[in-house]
Amino acid sequence: MQLKLLDKQNYSIMKFPAHTEIPTSFYELKSFKSITYTKDECSIIAPFDSLPTEQALSVDNDWIIIQVVGELDFSLVGILSQLANPLAENQISIFALSTYNTDYLLIKNKDKENAVRVLRNYGHTFQ
Repeated sequence: MQLKLLDKQNYSIMKFPAHTEIPTSFYELKSFKSITYTKDECSIIAPFDSLPTEQALSVDNDWIIIQVVGELDFSLVGILSQLANPLAENQISIFALSTYNTDYLLIKNKDKENAVRVLRNYGHTFQ
C-alpha cells in the first residue's frame, strides 16, 4: 500500500462536551483537521496549539498522521487491518480515522520512525 506522512507538524486529539460549538479559527486552518460529533462527545483533531482548549475534557498532543494514498473503493476489505495489525504486533498504538476517500492513522510522534520501519517491512511504501 502507498502511504504518505502528512505535514511536518504535530497534531492534537481533543475531546469536548457533545454540544461544543466549533471555534471559528478551526475553519481557517489550512492543514488536516477533523471533527466528529456523537451523542456523548465532540472529538477534534487539529494541529497542536491551533485551537483554544479551555473547554476540552481531554487533550492528547504529539501525534503525526499517515495517509493511505489514493481513493479507496468501499468494496475493499481489510485496508486498516493491513496497517493496524503489524503496528499492534510491535506495540505501536494508533488512532484510526476514515473519510469518504481514504484512511488515516495517527501515531504518536515518538513511534514515528519505528512505525515507518514496521510498515515498510510489511511491504508498504512511503511517498
